[in-house]
Amino acid sequence: MIREVCKMSDTMVANPSYTDAGFRESVEKRVQDFQTLRGLGLVERSGDFFPSVHYPPITMYPEAEEEELLGDYVLPADGLFDVYLHLPFCEQRCVFCHYPVKFGQFGDSVCGETERYLDALEREMDLFRQRLGVDRFQARSILVGGGTPTLLAPVQLERMLASFEQRVDCSRVTQYNFDVDPGTLTDQHGKERLAILRDHGVDRLTIGVQSLDDEILRKMHRPHDAKTALAAITACQEQGFQLNIEFIFGYPGQTLESWSNLIETAAGLGVDEIQLYRLKIEAYGDAQGPIKKIAQLRREEMPSVEEAIRMKQTAIEILAAHGYKENLRRVFSKDPAKYSHYAHNQCCMLYDQIGFGLTAFSSLRDRFLLNTQSFDDYYRRIAAGRLPVNRGLKRKGEEQRRWAVVLPLKNRDVDKEQYRALTGIPFEDAFPELWERLQSQGLVEDKGRFAGLTAKGAFFADEVCHQFHARQFIPFGEDDYADGPLNPYRSFA
Repeated sequence: MIREVCKMSDTMVANPSYTDAGFRESVEKRVQDFQTLRGLGLVERSGDFFPSVHYPPITMYPEAEEEELLGDYVLPADGLFDVYLHLPFCEQRCVFCHYPVKFGQFGDSVCGETERYLDALEREMDLFRQRLGVDRFQARSILVGGGTPTLLAPVQLERMLASFEQRVDCSRVTQYNFDVDPGTLTDQHGKERLAILRDHGVDRLTIGVQSLDDEILRKMHRPHDAKTALAAITACQEQGFQLNIEFIFGYPGQTLESWSNLIETAAGLGVDEIQLYRLKIEAYGDAQGPIKKIAQLRREEMPSVEEAIRMKQTAIEILAAHGYKENLRRVFSKDPAKYSHYAHNQCCMLYDQIGFGLTAFSSLRDRFLLNTQSFDDYYRRIAAGRLPVNRGLKRKGEEQRRWAVVLPLKNRDVDKEQYRALTGIPFEDAFPELWERLQSQGLVEDKGRFAGLTAKGAFFADEVCHQFHARQFIPFGEDDYADGPLNPYRSFA
């Protein structure tokens, strides 16, 4: 199938813009940057990486209960929240996934397991409303993720969205996001599911395509092939959704040539956004994915770290040639107005966000609440009239100052005025020596009202952000980094 798909991109190899010296030089320059920064201690010795998705990382939060985390919480002044809803069900296990889910065929009829979960989800929302003393949550933006939210039977999808809207006021929502899977949009219920989403105001979809190579999709244990993915993209475009498609690079069996063909094909599909993920071997969520064992058993199939760097920079170059520029980090669009409002609000603006469901989190302006990763514990806590929170942290002082820089810097820029409002100090006074070290290596820059990453820093955004972690939250051990000026432990020497 991939041979058929890539016929659309056969001209890429002959196109001089992808084969000339300037293109090759740009790609190899990033490999040189990687090697230099590894020697300086910024990048872990083996070249492994840890995605800077939360601070502290999800896997490092201490145990905590709702009374400790919510006891003195005050609602935001405008009463608005960004809202996340989680559905932990999938047709089958993708080997790269690091989150707990249940598997099976849930989409053809009403399923007892999903009914039980929807019951608990509604009760969780009610409990949270009671804890905060609100009749309905006022939503600024919404994201429904998983798992595979559209795996639900249409009647259950309708039930979930209707009950959600009884508890969440969507009248001020600027964007309603939904994560979807190709097969759920192209099967016998696909058109009905898309119509239900449209009827409930969903306007932005993210499709987990991951690859357009059937052999790679098989190795990923994805429940769809390339033809299905392309059909799903077309179905979403015909319905007028803002569309984001995701791809993973650095996967066993991928080559730079096959990856380049994939990106060339993707860039010609006319989607609004293209999102790239580097394969992560070690878990950064609540369940270690099978990919760790696969990588150990099939080391010869793993692209080298240098090849993964080439894949990323090659994708950036190809996308730029097609008019796609990095908007939010790792997300490329032609129109700068096309991006995830939920991600921008939570990660860049640091607005208060609440989440419902297994492993969901609530990221509030001075605290973080994380739901249990156990289905049994989730049901037990809710049945007892308690929120399913089992981990979290109330931040103050230094931890607040670190948190307020990590996510904005990773995803766009730090707004200095906002930073002072959240921490009580000017950004320039927070980490002056560290900022100077990063600036001297060409990784960060002052932009006036904002402080942000350079192009080189943006390429290594995760690692740059690790520099601002407290010692106990640095993702690798001290000896895992070279003893250079950018070893993240240097600040604590």
